[in-house]
This record gives sequence, structure tokens and C-alpha cells, in this order.
Amino acid sequence: MGDYHPSTGIVHPRARPSYSTYKSPYGPKYAIAPNVGGWTLRSATKLGMTLGAFGGVAGFFALFFFSDIPRVRRDIMIKIPIIGDHFVKEVPPSDNPF
Repeated sequence: MGDYHPSTGIVHPRARPSYSTYKSPYGPKYAIAPNVGGWTLRSATKLGMTLGAFGGVAGFFALFFFSDIPRVRRDIMIKIPIIGDHFVKEVPPSDNPF
């Protein structure tokens, strides 16, 4: 009887009670969603959509921010179907030093 405390007279339980906890038939029916590290499929999908949107906006910004660099203009921007002609920069012959 090592768990008996003489000042309080309390004996600590050694095992779980043999009965299960009561679950009301009128209460909410719930189940814990399967997760990996706390991330459920729904939360991972939501995070992926958010990161994809931010990545798309950042890529669009970077593309138009660097559109004045000749290599980007020639290799990427001119090949865009509708607005590609806007990025064609021709040097007039009067500006040619040779």
C-alpha cells in the first residue's frame, strides 16, 4: 500500500475504471479528422491554394517588372499571344552610331 497517504486517507486508483464514458445519443456526433502533423487534407488544400495565389501574383509582378531587360523581352514577352507586339522595341536608324 505504497499509494496510501495517511494524512488524507486517499488511495490513488491503480487502473482505469472498467466502464466507458457516457455518450449521449442526443449529443453531437463527431470524429477526429485524419491528419499528418496536425495538418488535415482540408487545411493543407486551403494553404496550398493561398500559396499558389500569392506565387502567381509574385510571378506576374516579376515578369512585368523585368520586362524591360532585353533578354526577357525577346525570349518571353514577345511570345505572349495578344500583347506581344507591345514589347517589340525597334531602334530607329538615326540612333545607330555605326
